[in-house]
Amino acid sequence: MNADPFVIHRRLLFTVAYEMLGSAADAEDVVQESWLRWVDVDQSEVRDARAYLVRIVTRQALNRLRTLSRRREEYVGEWLPEPLLTSPDVAEDVELAESVSIAMLTVLETLGPAERAVFVLHEVFDTPYDEIAQAVGKTPAAVRQIAHRAREHVSARRPRMEVDQAEQRAVVERFLAALQTGDVQGLLDVLAPEVVLVADGGGVVSAVRHPIEGAERVARLLARFAAVAPDARIDTVWLNGAPAARIDPDGEVNTAVSLAIEGGRITAMYAIRNPHKLTRLDVEAELTRD
Repeated sequence: MNADPFVIHRRLLFTVAYEMLGSAADAEDVVQESWLRWVDVDQSEVRDARAYLVRIVTRQALNRLRTLSRRREEYVGEWLPEPLLTSPDVAEDVELAESVSIAMLTVLETLGPAERAVFVLHEVFDTPYDEIAQAVGKTPAAVRQIAHRAREHVSARRPRMEVDQAEQRAVVERFLAALQTGDVQGLLDVLAPEVVLVADGGGVVSAVRHPIEGAERVARLLARFAAVAPDARIDTVWLNGAPAARIDPDGEVNTAVSLAIEGGRITAMYAIRNPHKLTRLDVEAELTRD
């Protein structure tokens, strides 16, 4: 008996939904909604199950994205994507690791729903324009224009990613050592002059409401951590395909910190503190472009 195509492609479908939504919880809901539609289909008439399933997921994700866009306008403070625990293997696929990084997902938040769907499907998953057109309900010509516009928008904002995993990890470890001891100079040595710190508490826990820019300001703020939480456990983990940090002051995950690194220094820090976004850091997410 042949395996159900939905089961075969489920990891791919989740990855598509997650990249479109930046939320694992919403991506899971979209995958479940897509399953309910798939079981009602006469599958004997589906010539390309993978393309058909991606189309269903894209439509459901677009519907969800339009609703979320309105909610996020009312979000307290900065909105950051939900981080996912990943295996080091995800980093081996450089394009996948870049596309699911917190930095890139944050950039994708600046796109409109249709632009985001087109960009993700074409740039990340190499989906042909005619298939994307069916998924988003537009002509192939319109999709090409949207793709061009989205590509320019993202190119102007996308982070330049380090691909050397050993160097990434070394920078993360230097940063965490300085953080745990409150070493201001150690922090300054690892932060790029133009570093930006963005935090997301969602109005549920305390977090800076607006981005903090500049190595001096960021270092002074972070140096207070050692005094506030001297016994906090800090671990290096793999989040969204890159080395990152998990901070557990009281035995439970409190903050996930994703870092954008360039030239051996941290150019951006994303501190996710909203507890509703930290529920999936104990089980590795299975992400794939295949």
